[in-house]
Amino acid sequence: MNLPVTKKSKDDANKGESSLDISKEAKSMIDKILGDVSKKSATKQIIIGTTSGWLTGFVTMKVGKVAACAVGGGIIILQIAAHQGYIKINWDKIQKKAEKITDKVEEKVTGEAPKLLDKVERYVDKKLDKAEQLLKNGESRTRRWYHSITGDTSFKPKEFHFFLASFVAGLALGFATGN
Repeated sequence: MNLPVTKKSKDDANKGESSLDISKEAKSMIDKILGDVSKKSATKQIIIGTTSGWLTGFVTMKVGKVAACAVGGGIIILQIAAHQGYIKINWDKIQKKAEKITDKVEEKVTGEAPKLLDKVERYVDKKLDKAEQLLKNGESRTRRWYHSITGDTSFKPKEFHFFLASFVAGLALGFATGN
């Protein structure tokens, strides 16, 4: 039984042949210019090697600069959009994902999972960052946060508060220098 033959239009047939001809032309032109480099004189080999190395480096630097500008510009545009309120970035979700990836990489590299103390340090660091953010956002929000924790309605710093703040600072310092 014969299989049905699909007919190609003239345009399709010409496209296939023209792309084949262009690649053959390019290959033959490169062969004409370079030929078998190992059969050339040492001077020509050095010139061809230097020229091709320079050209590769030059093109790589130009493409690299364009790629770096595109990536950097994209990050800057995203930051401006987030700052202006056009987009909202869920930093907690990004941080959790980054921590999971960091844990996996650390386990692959060292052969052991992160210790409990490292996870506790991250947790305390997150909570301290959240408290710092509350302090930066405004006094009234900070007071509400403080009162929700302590149950106190008016803030009057006492010796205990200074002790607690210095204890937390010492604890953070100990975690940081313990590594």
